Amino acid sequence: MLTRRTVAVLILVCSAMWPSVLAAMAQETIAIVGATVIDGNGGDPLPEATVVIEGARIAAVGPSASTAVPDGARVLDGAGKFLTPGFVDTNVHTSLYGAGFGKHRKENAVFYWERGAEIALEAAQMHLKHGVTHLRDSYGQLPQLIEVRDAIAEGREVGPRMQVAGNIVGWGGAFSVTFSLIADSDLSLWEEQFSDHLAQGAGEDLMDMYPEELRVAISNYLDKGVDFVKYGGSSHWSYPTMIGFSPEAQRVIVEETHRRGLVAETHATNPESLRLAVEAGIDLIQHPELLAGRPYSEELLTQIRERGVICSMLVNTITGAAWEQHLADVAAAEARLADPGNSAEWGRLRRPVEREKTSFELRRERNALGHGNAMRRQNAKSLIDAGCIVTLGTDNFPAADVQFLREPKPIWQEPGIGTLMAIEGLVELGMTPSEAIVAGTRNGALAARALDEFGTIEAGKFADLVLLDANPLEDIRNIRQQAMVMKEGRVIDVNALPTRPVMFVR
Repeated sequence: MLTRRTVAVLILVCSAMWPSVLAAMAQETIAIVGATVIDGNGGDPLPEATVVIEGARIAAVGPSASTAVPDGARVLDGAGKFLTPGFVDTNVHTSLYGAGFGKHRKENAVFYWERGAEIALEAAQMHLKHGVTHLRDSYGQLPQLIEVRDAIAEGREVGPRMQVAGNIVGWGGAFSVTFSLIADSDLSLWEEQFSDHLAQGAGEDLMDMYPEELRVAISNYLDKGVDFVKYGGSSHWSYPTMIGFSPEAQRVIVEETHRRGLVAETHATNPESLRLAVEAGIDLIQHPELLAGRPYSEELLTQIRERGVICSMLVNTITGAAWEQHLADVAAAEARLADPGNSAEWGRLRRPVEREKTSFELRRERNALGHGNAMRRQNAKSLIDAGCIVTLGTDNFPAADVQFLREPKPIWQEPGIGTLMAIEGLVELGMTPSEAIVAGTRNGALAARALDEFGTIEAGKFADLVLLDANPLEDIRNIRQQAMVMKEGRVIDVNALPTRPVMFVR
């Protein structure tokens, strides 16, 4: 006999489950007929194919002549179109984390502080709008990210699947020495509170712990519900690059993360910090092409390749429109350095003095001439040529509302479109279009440790699909020509995204 209390509990449980129950009941059998399937495995495309979707998953893939369409299925005409897996971005930042864009990091974060989950959902939906069906958010507000992740997973919100890391372990949040070179004495109370909220107890204190203390701290952080761990193998800034944790401390972080069956990855941006992280057993490197302006050694490339460490490459900032901007900036700097303003007139008034340039002056010149970006591009090519496992991680973020911006944000760092530009950029760096699609689909699923669930078009996997109007194997830029986006068997109304606009427009 059910008591009144039992009935109340059942009502609450059913109410919580009802959105996902309805979502499951509402899904139908769909057949996409006649499209050319580019399955994400890198093999030859399958022309005039049929893909049958039952519920959230792919039930069958094969030639239309021999693949039956189930009775009652909704048929989508794919004739003349091309079907790829949904895209995966392995390094994004959907939530507020203080670094809006330019000098507007604080204004935007303060203004939208109480709407953090809305901002994260909106940015995630902008990715889905462009065919990105899975995200790995590697730094941001953990409570808000978990809220959005779970709302999407339970069918209460529309969005890509999400895996979240929260803080970069060992860093102290947006307004800290480790993240922004801001001294404690310069912080307001709000900045301190915001940084603590980001750090979630896994901040700078961890750098000073004994290994066994660190083991407990990492375990406690993992209990908060993160999907993977990213730690600061080096400092955030590029010069001088400091090593973040000792070799033993890094092994502890990796061991405790692996004990939970999760991915351990790092931000390590000079040769020695990266070598230590690789030897500690990491699974993935974020922006591995960023190596303090130094080229890769053959030894380090070999270590990465032979250990199967995944390289989540920040391609969108060194290719395409970003590279064109880089070249223009370099040309302007060369002209400026060759003839400083009024130098001839000034020289007639002052006696010439010969002196050596300081190391600081030389470094400023190298920076102005874009040596860092040029080396990043060279390193990216080296990783590709060495046969390392490459995927893309764009570092894309929602940035600041236009009311706080003096200049537009670069389009290559906008959620969604920036991911497509990164896939295009892999071709610019030497990949074939097929290889670039593999990097943006299959390898992304590999980075998420979910290749058995998504990343390729195969029976049994989630029906994460993008239907294109033109052939991306002929021109990779055709990945922008999207006729349909499907996530887990549901056709997404991309024109309705974001569902509740905050900073973006539909």
